[in-house]
Amino acid sequence: VQLQASGGGLVQAGGSLRLSCAASGRTFTNYIMGWFRQAPGKEREFVAAVKWSGGSTYYADSVKGRFTISRDNAENTVYLQMNSLTPEDTAVYYCAAAAGKTIISISGMDYWGEGTLVTVSS
Repeated sequence: VQLQASGGGLVQAGGSLRLSCAASGRTFTNYIMGWFRQAPGKEREFVAAVKWSGGSTYYADSVKGRFTISRDNAENTVYLQMNSLTPEDTAVYYCAAAAGKTIISISGMDYWGEGTLVTVSS
């Protein structure tokens, strides 16, 4: 399984970015796909997740109403649309995948992609 994250960059506070996670190597029908982030000096944290089958979504409280996770079945890609960004959103963002899980946790993810850096300037 390969997860390739892209779309990070430098943006001013209040701006938007869309991250992409291209997944390959297997069928992800029973997978849950997640975005996590790790800010400098902090632990990695959950951001958002989507069930590949059915499309149910889950968000951390800190991003609800600002971030939207979605998936494109045809392209095997998961997106994270990030709006109203603040400097507190600055982090390396990782996409991850877990098979057959009902609880989303960092330790429970089976596959991780390389991170993409998001920097929000004030």
